[in-house]
Amino acid sequence: MTLRHWGLALLVVIGWGLNFVVIRFGLDELPPLWLGMLRFAALGLIAVVFIKPPKLPMKQMLAYGLTLSFGQFAFLFVAMYYGMPAGLASLVLQSQMLFTLLFARLFSNESWQPQQWLAVVVAIMGLTLLASQTADTQMTTIGFVLTIAAAMCWGVGNIVNRKIASSGNVDLISLVAWGGMIPIIPFAALSLIFEGPELIMESMAAATLNSVWVVLYLSVVASLFGYGVWAYLMRQYPASTVAPLTLLVPIFGLLSAWVLLGEQVNAVQMLGIAILMLGLLINTFGGKVIQRFKKRTLATDV
Repeated sequence: MTLRHWGLALLVVIGWGLNFVVIRFGLDELPPLWLGMLRFAALGLIAVVFIKPPKLPMKQMLAYGLTLSFGQFAFLFVAMYYGMPAGLASLVLQSQMLFTLLFARLFSNESWQPQQWLAVVVAIMGLTLLASQTADTQMTTIGFVLTIAAAMCWGVGNIVNRKIASSGNVDLISLVAWGGMIPIIPFAALSLIFEGPELIMESMAAATLNSVWVVLYLSVVASLFGYGVWAYLMRQYPASTVAPLTLLVPIFGLLSAWVLLGEQVNAVQMLGIAILMLGLLINTFGGKVIQRFKKRTLATDV
């Protein structure tokens, strides 16, 4: 990768890491489901005005929008509203790796490689340690469980995304933007039911410019800029070069939450974070390590 492209990739992962702190700021003024509606309404407005719709069957658009856009962020926003710290949310959400592997095996009949079995076991150990600390830290049990549900939706969405990608050349920006229109009605309906018109009106009346830039950040920076640049880099370089950089997202998420929100983690949580990150690393790089080991073994035998 060129220095310019490394810089772009770094901007994206920093932006995605900061995304969790920005969500936390937004939840200070707006209820979670209504915040989700505003995020995707802004994204939908941009899509209608500036971006052509993708050439996809409505069935695939609905599957994408209801999993990656609605399910993931509905659970995540509510989780953070009910006590999931921003930094830990950025890390626990990466458990989508486990659900992606699981759903790929269930729905696509994909077999697991040895390193993936190990990665799942290690990652579950890390998550278990994190979950054990809900009683003694800022993290709540309901927040942790809902974040796992968000990761599950992301995992299902990854399978949907694979099927869409395999059907032909789809513009990722168009998919993200127009797929983001699908959650608007579910978010609005659930917000009216569970949060109520009175809370919505009160929060909108009391909202400041903070809410405006939060919505703009979530829709423009995290969604359009982030996914747009990522799609560009994925077209320029092999996935094995670009994809591992997403491991930096929870690192920037934890750092930004510590600096901007003063979030702290205890020793057991630090150990859980390290073990979960190890599981992600094994899943990302384990196959390459095994292949290199086999090549060296064969070369030695010859």
